[in-house]
Parts: sequence; structure tokens; C-alpha cells
Amino acid sequence: MSEPGSGVIGPGEPGERVPDRVIAEEMGEEITDSLRRVRHAEETRYRAEHPGEGLRERKRRLTRHLIADVATAMFASRGFDAVMHFAALIEAGESVKVPEQYFDNNSLRTLTLLRMMLKHKVSRFVFSSTAAVYGEPQSVPIIEDHPLFPTNAYGVSKLMVEQMLAWLNSAHGLRYASLRYFNAAGATAARGEAHRSESHLIPLLLQVPLGQREAIAIFGTDYPTRDGTCIRDYIHVDDLAAAHLLALQGLEIHATLICNLGSGEGFSVRQIVDLARKVTGRDIPVRECPRRAGDPAVLIASSEKIRRVLGWNPQCSDVESIIASAWRWHKSHPYGYRVAP
Repeated sequence: MSEPGSGVIGPGEPGERVPDRVIAEEMGEEITDSLRRVRHAEETRYRAEHPGEGLRERKRRLTRHLIADVATAMFASRGFDAVMHFAALIEAGESVKVPEQYFDNNSLRTLTLLRMMLKHKVSRFVFSSTAAVYGEPQSVPIIEDHPLFPTNAYGVSKLMVEQMLAWLNSAHGLRYASLRYFNAAGATAARGEAHRSESHLIPLLLQVPLGQREAIAIFGTDYPTRDGTCIRDYIHVDDLAAAHLLALQGLEIHATLICNLGSGEGFSVRQIVDLARKVTGRDIPVRECPRRAGDPAVLIASSEKIRRVLGWNPQCSDVESIIASAWRWHKSHPYGYRVAP
């Protein structure tokens, strides 16, 4: 399938890895280049208009307007057949403290993007949703028709977008795929997980053997699980990328797709710590801390639907292999994408 007009909105490892796969499979060579070119132009314009503004404040203001401005420029510059949307605030604990930021960034700004798509008659949308829409599971593994009762504002903000999409499909025929991630992790040779303010377990763990952190914090040791710590389902970012391309192709046949993305296996925080010790060959001290608000005890996916409907077959999501791939990348990029201090 030729997709010269597919657009990718959003930073982060999945938002970078999917364009790599799109280009490799010759589905379109202008996706990442278009976004980076427009973003650079937008940053240049903004600096010229606000010459006295400090770097931190400029980044905050630019981020506030980036999706609307970049989307406007991209849609005006050329036609698109589809959009993949990855951009979001993602920290569940933070979302409980400042829910308004999550509703503004994740829900309202996605609506801005969707309205732009409708205006320019872009008919397909692949959305990065989350397992957080389920809340505390009533049964595991979680299937897609499980009740939706998110326990944090992050999950609510994503569920709001899913509800918008259902209405826009009904009213305007917008075809959409909502992919409910469990825990995206791992690395490729070129791409790894490195957030400015890191909150994900595996990269945080690996900071300890890299000498950047003294210990790893375990938030909650009294959950109703086998060792008292939260249990999560991990999926390699390359398998995640493959699922997005299948979803985009699937929207040629299906008007809507709602699918879980996970491995179907659950691992506790303590198990991940032990595996990281094994992979790195280093001791990783832990520090036990109180629970974080909004963290469900167990999240394990059933991915039977996307396997059956789209033929998805994850190749890289053995959890020890996920940690090993991340360790290789972090050893060669100890400061992520930043220059060493």
C-alpha cells in the first residue's frame, strides 16, 4: 500500500519509531521530515516574536500552541490521507494532582487536531490510547469490552478522546483506530526511551547501573499481588510500531478499530528489578515508597483481537529481551539524546 500522505503528530519513542517503519516499508518518505521542518519554522517564528522570553517560558508557551500551529501548517502545505497521533502527557500520578493540564493537553488539543482533519477531509486517524482507560480490572487478561472506569485523569483524558472519535465516526464518517497501549518499552539500535523527566520503570532502573541514580523507588509494596508490587504488561516499541501500520491499513476495510496492545503476560515491579539485575550484571538497590494515587494493582492485556483481526504477531516482546535492548541503547546513550554534561 502506498501512503505518501500519512502524517505523524507527537514526540516520544513510539512517535519516532513508527515513522522509521513507515519509511522502511516505503509507505511515505516525508512524514518525519515534514513535521521536523514545520516545527523548526514554528520555533524560529516564535523566537522572533518573543525575543526577550526565557528558554523555559518559551518552551512552555511553544508547547501550548504547537499542535494547533503545526497541524495548521502541515495541513495547509499538502494533502494527507491519514494521521497517527502520539502526543500526550502520560504520567498517571501527576494527572491526579493537575488533572486540568491533562484534559487541556490530551483531550482539548486532540479535538483541535480532529477538527482540522475534518476541515481538510482527512478520513483516517490512528490514536495512541492507553490501558489506563480500564482502571482497576474486574478480570485479567483485559479484553476490549471490559468496563471503562479509569482511576486517574490521564486515563479519563484518553477515554474522552475515544468518546469523541465514536461521535465523529457516527456524524462524519471519520475512520479511526484506538490502540490501547499497556507498557511500551525497549529500544532499537537507533531509538531508545529518554524523557526529559523520566517516569517509566525500565529506563529509571537502568539509570542505577549507569551511576545516575542511587536506587530505584518502588511505589507501593502492599498491593493484592504475588509480591505486593504492581503488575504490568510490557510491549516492545518495535511491535507497537508494527501494530500502528497494520491499524492504518486496516482502516481501509474497518470503519473503527479498538484494540489492546500488550504481550498478555504480567510482571511485577520486583520481577522487573530482578531481571534488570540479571541483564546488567549489576546490583540495583531499591527504596520502598508509599503507593502513588491512581495506580491500578494489575494491568495485563488480551491482544487476541488485534492478532485475529489484523494479523499482528509481536516478535520482540519477551520482557528480558525488552530490558536487554534498552540496556544496550542506554549504555551507548547514557544521557539519552542530550549532550553529556
